[in-house]
Amino acid sequence: MGYASGTTERERYASALAGLWESLASTLARLEAVAADERTLGDGGGQLPVLQNRLHWAGELVAGIEPPPGAERAHAELAAALEAARDATGEVREAFEGEGVATAWRLVHEWRGALFGVRLARHRLGLTGLGTQVVTRTVEPPAGFNWSAALATALVVAGTAAFAAGAIAVLWPVWALGLALVAASFLVYQP
Repeated sequence: MGYASGTTERERYASALAGLWESLASTLARLEAVAADERTLGDGGGQLPVLQNRLHWAGELVAGIEPPPGAERAHAELAAALEAARDATGEVREAFEGEGVATAWRLVHEWRGALFGVRLARHRLGLTGLGTQVVTRTVEPPAGFNWSAALATALVVAGTAAFAAGAIAVLWPVWALGLALVAASFLVYQP
């Protein structure tokens, strides 16, 4: 397989996965449509062998793609998710063919979870920087003790206590004071 000069390993990997996703997206959509409810499972159960083979094919393609550095774990998760989806589809297919729709329907939640696992693995690959950009932001710790946060917390605690005491004793000025203390906490602390 020849690659254009100047393409990086990550670009080649992303390109290979893009080709895989074009085919796999329609397979997942068809599987999810069959798994939608008991009636669609009965109507579409005959499609399961073909769709299971497509999942197997996708797993074989993933096994033949070498991930770039930093994407090994997410790539392995994708391979495992495809295998789990293929196996779950096979279990549903066997139950459907052997015992009927009602028995196969009992396996649908686990099956749909396995199908979701493939989409989750794809998302995690995107988070490794393949196909999407990850924006990271460093948060600097505060330089010293935050007195305004401490005062705001104290006002909330005192206000809550005053409000509760005023409500229990049926003294509206006390609970109004509690509300005022809590409101003051919003004015004291501003991040």
